[in-house]
Amino acid sequence: MDWDDVRMFLAVARTGQILAASKRLGVNHATLSRRVTTLEERLKTRLLVRRTNGCELTAEGEIFLHAAERMETEMLRAQASLGHLDSTIAGTVRIGAPDGFGVSFLAPRLGQLIQRHPELRIQLVPVPRSFSLSQREADIAITLERPEQGRLVSSKLTDYTLGLYASRHYLHTHGAPSDIDALKTHPRIGYVEDLIFTASLNFSSSVMRSWDASFEISTAIGQTEAVRSGAGIGILHDYIARHYPELIRILPEVSIQRAYWTTYHESARDLVRVRTVVDFLQELVGAERHIFL
Repeated sequence: MDWDDVRMFLAVARTGQILAASKRLGVNHATLSRRVTTLEERLKTRLLVRRTNGCELTAEGEIFLHAAERMETEMLRAQASLGHLDSTIAGTVRIGAPDGFGVSFLAPRLGQLIQRHPELRIQLVPVPRSFSLSQREADIAITLERPEQGRLVSSKLTDYTLGLYASRHYLHTHGAPSDIDALKTHPRIGYVEDLIFTASLNFSSSVMRSWDASFEISTAIGQTEAVRSGAGIGILHDYIARHYPELIRILPEVSIQRAYWTTYHESARDLVRVRTVVDFLQELVGAERHIFL
């Protein structure tokens, strides 16, 4: 069995498209399709159902995917032990992050990493939902919880806090609630409930039993902008709200604590470029930890 054929199959399985996989690998899509067909012929089974809008794994393809990922992990380890893997810090590293952390904190600071390592390319993908590291939708994920399943390597990045905020204009017009009960008479801003994909995002339950937002927005940055506009009171990340003098912290006794974790697939453990980015993220957050708490 040719490892290159397996590598090409992995790319198609992870992207779900032969064209997208060919672009990622830098090979002609017809060549890629032919190599996957050759692999299927050698295995004497069909791995993919090819459609005009993409590819879907067959049951046999699902089984082979797990075997191929184990092969990939061992290949990376072997190359690293022989000194043939990632001898320089170069290549592409994709970071998936919640929109608040990705846009507000990482985007203005990741340029420092590029200055240190000019051959490194960083892709920052702010995502409001969970996504797959095993399918390489990202090399590193900033997660809101420590994953408990899968072959993943995780470490805590930082704890962070959230609080209740309103705009200065809103408070001038409507006044500030004196307690949680009084908060019920004010319009509230929160997440779109059926899009909350993890319990860690359910901040409102830490404040009151039924938040019942009149304005629901599925991103932290969107909620911040809505509160800034005077649309109501919201639960905002303290490290984001601190940038806006027009935002006033109300009911300061209400403080919610959560955490960010860095997570990557164990097959990337030996990739110098991935370890370099993970170490930089820890360094970056460590130097400014005071803004998160």
